Amino acid sequence: MSDMPEPRPAATVVLIRDGTGGLETLMLKRNKALLFAGGVWVFPGGSLDPADWESGDGSEASAARIAAAREAEEESGLDIDADTMVQISHWTTPVAEPKRFYTWFFLALAPDEPEVVIDGSEIHDHSWMNVSEAIAAHESGDLGLFPPTIMTLRALQGYMTAEDAMIGIAARDPYDVFPVFASGGEEIQVFYRGDVSYDSGDPALRGASHRCILRDGVWHYIHKDVAPGIPRLDS
Repeated sequence: MSDMPEPRPAATVVLIRDGTGGLETLMLKRNKALLFAGGVWVFPGGSLDPADWESGDGSEASAARIAAAREAEEESGLDIDADTMVQISHWTTPVAEPKRFYTWFFLALAPDEPEVVIDGSEIHDHSWMNVSEAIAAHESGDLGLFPPTIMTLRALQGYMTAEDAMIGIAARDPYDVFPVFASGGEEIQVFYRGDVSYDSGDPALRGASHRCILRDGVWHYIHKDVAPGIPRLDS
């Protein structure tokens, strides 16, 4: 465990707006040539820079907000007010991954009449996706997403408008998620706090289930028989 890299602080912002068919969010497609998350659709975001820490007066929470807004501008050309963001969650990369991040997830309203400008280097495409349609595309195997992304989309699915989503997410405590990969087994699984296998990583244990299972490129979330106080990560 001592050889495992420490997670680097990072931040991402989920930009939302009201579309003709319901809530929409900005998704960016990363360059396939990138070693980390190449070709995957993600929200704007990246690691905290020294300037973010300086502007945040040494506070990680403040620096993360500044970083999220900066990354949104760099990757999409959109100007976001960091002070208006609502924190959704923290996600820490499992220890088995070679690159690890401790990522702050924020929610923000998209600017009026946003004109997205991507660099064509790190980001190769963008799309304002209807949240429900993006979830359906993932669940049909047509849209590959990482667990934090699909879980965040599912948490937004129940809101009718962008303003409702901002109010609803602000009313609950941010989730702090540290997944654990299954050690063995025929399927790729990640366990979350409250799962019977969370401490051991042993997928053969039977009991409370709080996990994601990857089947045919689709992440299936299970929250069953967990102890009180363990919230669902998709709401």
